[in-house]
Amino acid sequence: HNAKRFTFIDTPGHEAFPQIRVRGAKIADIGILVVAADEGVKPQTREAIAVLRKAEIPFVVAFNKSDKPDANPERVKQELAHEEVLVESYGGQVPSVEVSAKTGEHMDDLLETLGLLAELEELECDSALPAEGVVLETEMDPRRGVSATLLVRDGTLRRGDVMVIGKHEEAVKILEDSSGKSVSEAG
Repeated sequence: HNAKRFTFIDTPGHEAFPQIRVRGAKIADIGILVVAADEGVKPQTREAIAVLRKAEIPFVVAFNKSDKPDANPERVKQELAHEEVLVESYGGQVPSVEVSAKTGEHMDDLLETLGLLAELEELECDSALPAEGVVLETEMDPRRGVSATLLVRDGTLRRGDVMVIGKHEEAVKILEDSSGKSVSEAG
């Protein structure tokens, strides 16, 4: 978006997945607290707030479903204030954006807000460095062998580079982007 690259790690919002949210927050630079503008703060919202606070990462509140007739972002802002999350329009420091995932309304505003927050946090990487990152998932592919989904946090990973994960090291033989397209490097 506007020459800035974002990587999103989507963690389930359902209350049955707290450990996945904790893991996601540990590797994220910025969080997005998604709250349904027609439903408000739920137990899983409170838990997500606690996870974001514990991870000590900045976050943006996205009021989703703002296009629905029964959406009431002002009520949700008040509910968040009771949870000690003060959005900027309520005198706080937490940016917020009213969006609709269904229609795509105001998604550009959300990306713009994330970009500004990344600038304020001085989140940058040096593509000249060797890659450093996090393993998100691994699997045994019967045709390819061990396969890993990685998040490169700094530097650049190239085909042929030696990757060290724990006690294991292996040369990168196949490198694909998130769409499964073959690439020669990943930043």
